[in-house]
Amino acid sequence: MGRIRRLLARRRPGLVSLRTTFAVSFAAVTAAVTVLVGVLSYGAAARLVRVDQESVFDQVVQDLQDEVIQHRMTPEDFSVSAPGHDIVRPARTDVQVLGPDGKVVDAGSPGLPITGHDRAIAADEIAGKTQEYKDVGVDTDVYRIATVSLGNGRGAVQVAQEFSDTEDLLRALQQRTLILMCAVVIAAGLFGWWLARRITRRLILLTSAAEDVARTRRLGIEVPVTGYDEVGRLGRAFDRMLGRLAQSEEDQRRLVQDAGHELRTPLTSLRTNISLLRRIDELPPATRDELVADLGQEARELTDLVNELVDLAAGQSDTEPLQRVDLADIAEDVAGLARRRWGSPRSESGGGRQITVRASGDTTTDGRPGMLQRAISNLVENAAKFDRDGTGPIEIAVSGPARAGTVRVEILDRGPGIADGDLIRIFDRFYRAADARSLPGSGLGLSIVREVAMAHGGAPFAVQREGGGAVIGFTVGGVPGSGAGAGG
Repeated sequence: MGRIRRLLARRRPGLVSLRTTFAVSFAAVTAAVTVLVGVLSYGAAARLVRVDQESVFDQVVQDLQDEVIQHRMTPEDFSVSAPGHDIVRPARTDVQVLGPDGKVVDAGSPGLPITGHDRAIAADEIAGKTQEYKDVGVDTDVYRIATVSLGNGRGAVQVAQEFSDTEDLLRALQQRTLILMCAVVIAAGLFGWWLARRITRRLILLTSAAEDVARTRRLGIEVPVTGYDEVGRLGRAFDRMLGRLAQSEEDQRRLVQDAGHELRTPLTSLRTNISLLRRIDELPPATRDELVADLGQEARELTDLVNELVDLAAGQSDTEPLQRVDLADIAEDVAGLARRRWGSPRSESGGGRQITVRASGDTTTDGRPGMLQRAISNLVENAAKFDRDGTGPIEIAVSGPARAGTVRVEILDRGPGIADGDLIRIFDRFYRAADARSLPGSGLGLSIVREVAMAHGGAPFAVQREGGGAVIGFTVGGVPGSGAGAGG
């Protein structure tokens, strides 16, 4: 039993398609509206016809009452042989005249039934006294009958109105209404099925594409959806999502490959030095010190590489909230940290270099301060690394706005500069110029700068500095980009 339930549960989503649901719903709503309108229309029409017929009959009876009350009339006055005193006889109206004893003087066509009440009305002394009967069967028809006294026991006049023809007409109208409602419901069902196919066709294509992606795990599948309605927007959004996922997958694959390549060198060097440790007792003291220093340096480089990989892969854009920041203040914080770090002339990273900050204009913008501080710090470290023996200060210039909401950050040094062929590639991941491969570093610092700039609606730049050195920096657009982040 449990297996059957699982099979039914597995198949249940595919039992009724969206197309069928839409078509049935459309037909059901149309049927409900058609039946409601049909019932209300038939009821109103039948009521109007019946009321009209009854009002006509009531008017005939009223005219007869007025006639016998105003004039002293006898049964002969209503005879067919005395047409001058005959009453108006509308269509489907029958008249029968009774004598004083209640017997028929002038029979109707067809003859109307006579009861004891009718005989009493014929013998009544009061003119215009009336006795009415409803739904009286005469032959195969149904009539409404009224017996009006002539007064002073002179007899009575019977007036009958046939209602069976009206009911037959209403029954025919009812049948036609039912046929019309059935035709409308069937037409609505067919139209709903056609409309459902037209509407859901693109959804079926979109669903097929999603199923193909889930089955094959290929993100390059084309989504064949057009139009500018909600389905078209969904298709284009799905296509863009697949593109972003494909790009993210490619970036992840490339990052793993590049990281593996870059990690291979320090790990190989570490293994070599560790193998030498087995014979450390055999080495002279100077060689031991050099070996230990190499191990420490390689460990630091490996740690820095891993940290930068983590920063690049994980990013900070998802965890750090946006806020109003002043890039000049952030630059001052970076300069202060660098001064404390490189305050000793024998510091590995810069040898006690002077770092200055220049700010001009409005340097405030919307951004993530941690990411921006990391980007400026990477630029300062990069400048110090390539100008280790320089005596001039490293300058941090922050200016804004060059255009509405744009702030520019520049790091200026007097190092060897950057070759023209390297200017457009220094922000690539793991790229290191030929003259920088002997220096410590992973090649990720400037890549992180690019990611931070793009995450803030800006871009990185690098140019030669007049008089020697380089100018490397980035712009912040004030409106963070939606597609880039520090995560890469």
